Amino acid sequence: MWEKQSIVECRGFRKFKNGLINLAHISSQLNAIQLLYGSNLHLSLYKPGQIHKHCMLLTTTQHTIKEMGSLCLRQCCFALFLILAIWANQATPHELTESSSMAERYERWLAKYGKLHRSAREKQRRFQIFKRNVEYIDAFNAKGGKTYRLSVNKFADLTDGEFQATHKGYRRPRSKRLEKTPFKYENVTVVPPSMDWRKKGAVTPVKDQGDCESCWAFSAVAAIEGIIKIATGKLISLSEQELMDCDIKGINNGCHGGMMEDAFKFIINKKGISSGANYTYKAIQGQCKKASPAAKIKRYEVVPPNNEKNLLKAVANQPVSVCLDSRSPEFKYYDGGVFHGDCGTDVDHGVTIVGYGITREGIKYWIVKNSWGDDWGEKGYMRIRRDVAAKEGLCAIATDSSYPIA
Repeated sequence: MWEKQSIVECRGFRKFKNGLINLAHISSQLNAIQLLYGSNLHLSLYKPGQIHKHCMLLTTTQHTIKEMGSLCLRQCCFALFLILAIWANQATPHELTESSSMAERYERWLAKYGKLHRSAREKQRRFQIFKRNVEYIDAFNAKGGKTYRLSVNKFADLTDGEFQATHKGYRRPRSKRLEKTPFKYENVTVVPPSMDWRKKGAVTPVKDQGDCESCWAFSAVAAIEGIIKIATGKLISLSEQELMDCDIKGINNGCHGGMMEDAFKFIINKKGISSGANYTYKAIQGQCKKASPAAKIKRYEVVPPNNEKNLLKAVANQPVSVCLDSRSPEFKYYDGGVFHGDCGTDVDHGVTIVGYGITREGIKYWIVKNSWGDDWGEKGYMRIRRDVAAKEGLCAIATDSSYPIA
């Protein structure tokens, strides 16, 4: 079988400044394969149509896939030999193994999440951040003794400050006191030993707020989606973007944060919220558009704070919007298990509790729906320890909770 292929020539830099190495596009089925990454040379095989910024398209010719593979193998082996020869003079065997392993992990991570960098300098800076974060994650997992684990997820090349500024968004002014409202579940005395609103069809698929401090909108919408399903039997994915664009006259301010209670107020006053299909999410604040409502709520109530038993009564009856302190790196890199990491009471992130349960070992937990995509945590969810000694709950999860009424 003959295929039209492109030969790409890549110029190395620094010690390979004047050298030329040919790389070939083998076939449309071949994924990008990173051979080695270092400060001296960057060599890759790319999918057809992708040409690295240090490469030039030289010729267009025809080869069999077998011939191209053979050519690539010879050239790549030669390139690898040259690189190792240089590094052998610059690092001990232990340092070389350690450095190469981390660099290879970074390249695999870049390919997995499709991340690109504007310059070699930016890539190197991100690599150093990645390296520090991975070392932290590896050390945590190796130490053991926890009921949860961490993973090198899509946030691994961000500093804690960068992550804090782009993926949270709960904002309650210190001058604004928590509202006192009726609590319809106050007299509930018996609740099921476990509850999972996902299994009852009251939870839409996990969504992703992206690089936008809009967690407040996702938390409020998830709670509304749940109560609409419970009240009407219809599960409708609703629009966070409508809140982002239109709920701007009070505390709520698009990608600059907000509060779930104010989102409920907006939807009540507007007499409804549109569907996500009709008003799609953009992860950026835009102009408010007219949109027909797909769901309505009558009012909302606030759970009496600093009491997990009150919160349990509410969650037993419907999904509930809550906020928590998510500043711990362990929260950012959470991969699975029952979380019980160190965290404070400075709440900064809005999520939705969609259930609760208990492990075989007797550990009680909340089921939290997050808005960081389904490739974070347990397919987008976290189990966080319940019934802790602190009255506000772990990570202050019981300090500010509310739910809509349809």
